[in-house]
Amino acid sequence: MKLTGNTLLVTGGTGGIGRALAEALHDRGNRVIVTGRRQELLDEMSAARPGLVGLALDVDDPASLARLKSTLQAQFPDLNVVIANAGISRTEDMTCDDWTADDAEAIVQTNILGVVRVAAAVLPLLKGKADAAFLATSSALAFVPRADFPTYCASKAFLHSWLQSLRHQMRHAPIEVLELSPPYVQTTLTGAQQASDPRAMPLTDYVAEVLQLLEEGRTPRGEVLLDRDLPRRWAERDGRYETLFAAMNPG
Repeated sequence: MKLTGNTLLVTGGTGGIGRALAEALHDRGNRVIVTGRRQELLDEMSAARPGLVGLALDVDDPASLARLKSTLQAQFPDLNVVIANAGISRTEDMTCDDWTADDAEAIVQTNILGVVRVAAAVLPLLKGKADAAFLATSSALAFVPRADFPTYCASKAFLHSWLQSLRHQMRHAPIEVLELSPPYVQTTLTGAQQASDPRAMPLTDYVAEVLQLLEEGRTPRGEVLLDRDLPRRWAERDGRYETLFAAMNPG
């Protein structure tokens, strides 16, 4: 993936990894469009970085995505890179008598259908563009799950599989299809405590490593995966799945 001179869209770009990537790529001279649900955060980002464009988007709403597609066609015809980053995470205790599927449905709506809807909206716009790329944010938890986040981890496992098929289908477009698989990073994905958790990787460090991997083309199989997460990626192949699962999910 080329890291300069792009017209680039980041969904879910008002916080966490999405915002950090959007700002870092803007600083590298890309024309960056950021989407999110909160207009005040989009305005704050645009004011801090002249030239960065904020557009309101709800990935759970097909009508909102249709409006985005029209805006992109009319105002950003040079769009060639999309980072589908919007996602949510919630714990679920399925042993509780009052457990419902509500949280699972919300996660599937955003993390799975949201990415698929974004892809349906933007892939026709990327075809034929120089250095076209479509990236989606998965998770290292796609490979070995945290049992207290069952649907979240499963949604990322879905993306891992789905992106492989998309990559194969887009090989002649050509559109490079990449999967970002972050470890536990200091963001507010699971709540404010995660942003300061010393066990989590500092956000600036994660983004710096991702950009280095992209710059050096170290994305085997289209996976943007840190060295620290390779044991989880290959846990089943290496016969370590049960050991890692037990370590991540103490009884």
